[in-house]
Amino acid sequence: MTFAAIFVPDELRDAVSDEAWLQAMLDFEGALASAEARAGVIPQEAAQAIAASCRGDLFDAAELAAAGRRPGNPAEPLVRALREQVGGEGAGYVHWGATSQDVMDTAAVLVSRRALVLVDREVDGVAAACARLARDHRGTVMAARTLLQQAVPTTFGLKAAGWLVSLLRARRGVRAWQPSVELGGAAGTLAALGDDGLEVLRLLAEELELAEPAVPWHTNRVRIAELGCALAVTAGVLAKIGRDVALLAQTEVGEVREPPGSGGSSTMPHKRNPVGSALAVACAEQVRGCATVLTAALVQEHERGLGGWQAEWGPLSQALAYTGGAAAHVRGVLEGLEVDAERMRANLSDVIGAEHASFVLAGRVGRVEAHELIGKAARTESFRAGLLGAGLSPGDVDRVLDPSTYLGAADAFVDRALALYEEEW
Repeated sequence: MTFAAIFVPDELRDAVSDEAWLQAMLDFEGALASAEARAGVIPQEAAQAIAASCRGDLFDAAELAAAGRRPGNPAEPLVRALREQVGGEGAGYVHWGATSQDVMDTAAVLVSRRALVLVDREVDGVAAACARLARDHRGTVMAARTLLQQAVPTTFGLKAAGWLVSLLRARRGVRAWQPSVELGGAAGTLAALGDDGLEVLRLLAEELELAEPAVPWHTNRVRIAELGCALAVTAGVLAKIGRDVALLAQTEVGEVREPPGSGGSSTMPHKRNPVGSALAVACAEQVRGCATVLTAALVQEHERGLGGWQAEWGPLSQALAYTGGAAAHVRGVLEGLEVDAERMRANLSDVIGAEHASFVLAGRVGRVEAHELIGKAARTESFRAGLLGAGLSPGDVDRVLDPSTYLGAADAFVDRALALYEEEW
């Protein structure tokens, strides 16, 4: 059984599929031929014949993958198949001056660029949902929890604003990624293209609308590792949102609920499991593992690595897919999230006002003594009585026990988060 359909939207799975990689490899070959014809390296007729044959439906991705076992990559059998498809004199100009890794690296960049459009769309949806929740619930008081215990009052709007700002920062990292073409030939010198090498490189980048690298990057895997890390950070932020939602949705807490219609149990009819959150967390775990492989591939041997670049193909596809999957799940959760403001208020314990009380009292008896007195008050049967016994006035006690009076800059922080969102939107 394959499991990707559980985690990843169909469109994104298609974007990183074997067929997507095949077409990206063919796009490289067609663009290379066009660039070389423009540079006068190969005949224009040959370039046209090659371009006409660079269609994924003319080849079998599974067969090429199987045939790639012997040379260690699918580019070599694809080049042979493409030459057969082109036929005639044009066949001799297929893949002119390139090497297999040029094909695979550029294909990886093209697949990533196309998939990132879909990932970004889902992340944008999550950001919009976070912004709406921050805006709508800026005044919804709830318990802030530290080490899973109630700490001081906060608002659900501020919690959502925190999610939003983290996501915006992660999104900037992904959007900052600069994809570039790869063309170095056998060992990164482009010697087979002679004096035309740099011109072909420039024109190839232009054909594919990719950046032109300063030097070939066969064993400089920073580009791929950077993308893997940026995706892992983004997936991690999404998983944090999912975990927060799941914790708030626990039966004993009940402050939020995922949208109706999901989360059923195979045996317990009453269950409404936070499945969207769970899948987002699971996706992030996958991406983290992929990022480990992609960063390990930074260590390469001389001018062509021994297995490092081959190890990237699967994890790169998976990192793209599962980051998009995490975003899609969190987006679905937040867009239909049920927020129970009354339950949030009801769950607030009286002693959540202890810090507030200690600072009120500190002005009279000093910070250390106030801390001890309020600590004792919090351990009494009646916190109100304990506060009065500690020396607070009835008015002070009423204010301390009203969590809405101790929200500090929460509202201002929500405004700042929303302003940042609007600025980057």
